[in-house]
Amino acid sequence: MNKKDKIFASKPEEVETLSGAKESILTKKKLTILVVVILLANLALSGVVVGVGINTYGQWGPWFEKNIMGKESSVDGNNNADDGGGQDNGSQQNLSALLEDRNTETQVIDEQGQVERVVERANPAVVSIIVTKDIPKMEQYYENYDPFGNNEFFRQFFGDSFDFQVPQYRQNGTEKQEIGGGSGFIVRADGLIVTNKHVVSDESAAYTVLTNDGQKYEATVLARDPVNDIALLKINKDGLPVVKLGDSDSLKVGQTVIAIGNALGEYRNTVSKGVVSGLKRDITAGGAIGQAEQLSGVIQTDAAINPGNSGGPLLNLKGEAIGVNVAIVQGSQNIAFSLPINDVRKVIDSVEKYGKILRPWIGVRYVMVNKELKDKNQLPVDYGVLVVRGETNTDLAVVPGSPADKAGIVENDIVLEIDGKKLEGDYTLSKAIANYNVGDKLKVKIYHKGEEKTLEITLEERK
Repeated sequence: MNKKDKIFASKPEEVETLSGAKESILTKKKLTILVVVILLANLALSGVVVGVGINTYGQWGPWFEKNIMGKESSVDGNNNADDGGGQDNGSQQNLSALLEDRNTETQVIDEQGQVERVVERANPAVVSIIVTKDIPKMEQYYENYDPFGNNEFFRQFFGDSFDFQVPQYRQNGTEKQEIGGGSGFIVRADGLIVTNKHVVSDESAAYTVLTNDGQKYEATVLARDPVNDIALLKINKDGLPVVKLGDSDSLKVGQTVIAIGNALGEYRNTVSKGVVSGLKRDITAGGAIGQAEQLSGVIQTDAAINPGNSGGPLLNLKGEAIGVNVAIVQGSQNIAFSLPINDVRKVIDSVEKYGKILRPWIGVRYVMVNKELKDKNQLPVDYGVLVVRGETNTDLAVVPGSPADKAGIVENDIVLEIDGKKLEGDYTLSKAIANYNVGDKLKVKIYHKGEEKTLEITLEERK
C-alpha cells in the first residue's frame, strides 16, 4: 500500500480493527458520558437546594457542552466553535431554563421551611393573656305583690286570689369572670412580657398569662405607656424562652412577615403569614372603652390579625419581632397594623432604667401647617404646627402648667422649629419630641403675634 493509500485507509482500518487500548478508551468515554447524563438528569429532577444546581452546571457545563453537545466553550462562557449551532444553543437554553425553574421552586420551598422554623422557635415565647374581674353575683328571689294594696273592699270579694309572686334580683357576693383577653410575647427569660396597653387597661382587673404549653401564671402590670399602645407585664418564672427583637427601621415593603396570637381569644397561638404592605402609617384606633387613640408610624400588613391577636408579635424570617400587632380595620380584608418594635425597645429600656415609662412632653394641641392650611387661614408660613383648641371646651390649646405654658406659648402660635429643624411633612412635633428625654432643654422657634422668636423649653414627664 502506497503512502496515499495509507492516509485514506487509516480511519476505516482503525474502526474495523481497533482493539485493546483504543477500544477500551472509547468504551470508558461512552460510560463516562452516560454517567454524567444520568447525574445531571437526577440533579435537575431532584429539587436540590439553591446553589447546587447552579454550581453543578457551572462546574460541569463546559465539559457537558464539549463532550455531549460537541461544542467548545471559551473561558468567558461564549461559544466559539460553531456558528450554526442553533440546536445546541436551544439545548443549552432549555437546560438553563430548567435550572432557573428549579431555582425558583427551591426558593419557594426554602421560604416555607424558614416560616416553619420561625414558628417552631417563636411559639413557646408567645403567650395568651386572660383578663378576669370580680363581677357582682346576682340571685333571684320572689316578693308578694297585692294589686289592691290590702284594700278590704276588694278583699271581701276576691280574697287572696289576686296576690302575685314578683321576681326580684339582688347581689349575693362576687365571682371572678373572664371578661377579655389578648396576646403577648416574652422578651426576657425572667418573665418580662410585651403586650398592648388596651389589653391590660383595666386597673381593677386581674391578669393571667397562659403559655403555649398550658401553664398559667399570675401577671403584674409593670407599666402602661401614656403615649403609645404598649404595656409591659411580669410573671415570676425564670428560664423562659424569648422572642428576639429585630430592627423595624430596616423593614421593606413586600417583606414576608408572620403574625402569631390568640385569635378571637379562643384559638391559641394562631399563625398567619403575609407581607409588609406599608410603612409609617398614621391611624386612629378605637380604645378599650371607646376612646380614640392616635397611633403614628405604624406598620401595615396583610397578615391575618384578628381580635385577640392584639399584643402578639409580628416576626421576620429570622424569627425576630419587628412589630407588635395592635389594630385592624373593621369591615376590611387584609388590612392590619403593628407598632414598630424600635418604639418598644425605648419602653423596655425606660422601665429597666427607671422602673417606669418616661415620656417627655411639651403640652400643646396642634395641627400641621401646610400650603392648604396657610391659604385657608392666611397664615404667614406653610410649615410648622399651629397651636389650636380641641373639639370640646376642655380641650385647651396649651395645657396649664405644662412646659409650653411655662415658656409662654399661647393659642394660635405657630411652632416652626425644634433645635433648628423645621416641623414639616412627616416630621411632626410629636416625632420631634420623641427624640429627646425628660429634662432635655430645647431651642424652640415660634411665630408669635407677628414675629418670630426663640424660646428655651425644658421637657417634663408626661403623666
